[in-house]
Amino acid sequence: MSPDTAMITTTDLSMKHGNRLVLSGLTTAFPQGRLSAIIGPNGAGKSTLLMLMARLASPSGGRVTVAGQDIATIPPAAFARQVATLRQSPGVDLRLTVGDLVAFGRFPYSRGRLDAADRRAIDDAIARLALDPLRDTLIDELSGGQRQMAFLAMTIAQDTPCLLLDEPLNNLDIRHAAGIMRALRDLCADRGRSVIAVVHDINFAANSADHILALKSGRLHSAGPVDQVITEPNLQDLYGLDFRILPRPQGRICDYFTPKGEPA
Repeated sequence: MSPDTAMITTTDLSMKHGNRLVLSGLTTAFPQGRLSAIIGPNGAGKSTLLMLMARLASPSGGRVTVAGQDIATIPPAAFARQVATLRQSPGVDLRLTVGDLVAFGRFPYSRGRLDAADRRAIDDAIARLALDPLRDTLIDELSGGQRQMAFLAMTIAQDTPCLLLDEPLNNLDIRHAAGIMRALRDLCADRGRSVIAVVHDINFAANSADHILALKSGRLHSAGPVDQVITEPNLQDLYGLDFRILPRPQGRICDYFTPKGEPA
């Protein structure tokens, strides 16, 4: 991938926790205007990578660039207008409505004084996730899936070229998970946004993403278009588990329940 077509690149990126090397020498690139999924076993370094790209942690070595600029050189206010981040299990102690929460996504622009452009961005984010009926509902009265959608709407309302999402499907039922992935695909297609998400469900990654990065033991295992990464030998090596890739009209099913040698 050419640097000119990459939204985020990492060069020899490493991270240590004490004496433990969590991420080692990672050089890769995520394409502009596409949905990228980061996959891999537990402890592979997926969330660590996302936090380094979000500038929520400092690397032990290497660098990250956004649109060709080293993120260490970007002022915080400018970075917040380029990259929006949704962390795992976000929470708030305040009694906020969905509309109030989503409005926080406009803070890098309005500093709390919303104008017409801010309100349009808020309305668009709420509509995109079908949250209009819940707009005046308090966050602590929502289900876990609805709350996750509300926080994602806040991230979308930030209206940045790049979104970094750490396990956005975590603890969601199938309906909410499918809704979020459809909304993210639409965001890339309609608005040209670049979305990078840590995804544990291999079938969501295989059927929704354009680009996949696989990590194993803190190192780059494989990266590229879905058809290049989602193969039986590659997934078997990545997870240490038998896989069958079953084609379907609009994608594929990754079957890891049927051992090899048994009928599918």
